[in-house]
Amino acid sequence: MPALSFVGGALTQPLTVVATPDEPILDLVRRCDDLPLSWRCGRGTCGTCAVRVSHQQQPQPLLMSRKERNVLVRHRYLPQSALQQDTFIDSPALWRLACYLTANQPLVISLDPPSSEDVS
Repeated sequence: MPALSFVGGALTQPLTVVATPDEPILDLVRRCDDLPLSWRCGRGTCGTCAVRVSHQQQPQPLLMSRKERNVLVRHRYLPQSALQQDTFIDSPALWRLACYLTANQPLVISLDPPSSEDVS
């Protein structure tokens, strides 16, 4: 069962939660009251659940869905030029939407909000 460590945001120290394999991250957030991750829609359209993720397989190619990519571009987490690509380099610097992520391996999830340098 993968361990997910949440860091930053309103957390004063890392919070580690054990997830069931392939559990959607937002399902985990819904059942854990201590996780201060904002989200509204749960369907990948509002962009409020943007996080950064670290794991042992990084960096590696990542095929991102068009919907997630478009939302990240609309909220300026990715540059406009990203609309021309489907594959990205999965790295701790890449913004993702938590509603698209599943717990299939140990992850470190940063809840820090974007700074002005983070948006395009």
